Amino acid sequence: MSAILPHAKRQQAGFYITLLLLLLLSGCTTSPTGRSQFTMFSEQQMASIGQANFEQMKQEEKIYRHSPTQNYVQCVSNALFAVSGTPGSWEVVVFDDDSPNAFALPGQKIGVYRGMFSVADTPARLAAVIGHEIAHVQARHGNERASSNLATQMGLTLASAALATQDGSDARIMAALGLGAQVGILLPFSRQHESEADLIGLDLMARAGFDPRESITLWENMRSKASNNSIEFLSTHPGHASRIRSLQNAMPTALQTYQAALRQGRRPQCSAP
Repeated sequence: MSAILPHAKRQQAGFYITLLLLLLLSGCTTSPTGRSQFTMFSEQQMASIGQANFEQMKQEEKIYRHSPTQNYVQCVSNALFAVSGTPGSWEVVVFDDDSPNAFALPGQKIGVYRGMFSVADTPARLAAVIGHEIAHVQARHGNERASSNLATQMGLTLASAALATQDGSDARIMAALGLGAQVGILLPFSRQHESEADLIGLDLMARAGFDPRESITLWENMRSKASNNSIEFLSTHPGHASRIRSLQNAMPTALQTYQAALRQGRRPQCSAP
């Protein structure tokens, strides 16, 4: 039985090589910032998954049923949707959770946790949060993330087949490969998404008539609230200082966009409850 294993592994490796080549040839797209992307799934597939997950979350997590708060969040969101190029089809839900967090799912679904209002304490700061989440969906980050995970799993399977001996693959080498994939590919990939969403969201809030300088105050608030200072290299999110620096670098252009929006009469009238 052990003598057959290497041949079976080689067959499996050949299958994954062929599949990876086909996916690499067919999965190239471009993000809103012009960055090349690798996506393996259709947007219809991703939207269906996102919508199903969002419905499940609404069943399992407590929704914050406070109409003034929901109306406020919807007001800020609508102003952003109006300049996003995709108005009228988004769903935003406020969840009754005291953590300062928000998320986006493919299928134009956004969740905001009640605790976010402790740091996003003005309409413009909330716009920075929601603009960031819209950006994740617009830039197909969910598709990229799922594609990267699947391709990495396939690559590790291929490596396992290549390293196979009569006694099986070397577990220590495979463990090292797994760590290398996590640190070298998957975590930086997520940080890249977050940084891109920051910049796209900054442009969205400026075009909607929200003062983009408030995005920096938002991240200063987040930094002061952070309970620990994780090492950025091993984090799925950029450090707060990195985010603030990136936003500051983009601010001159964002302020020009903001002034143009004001001249066009875009002045959202959203009042926090």
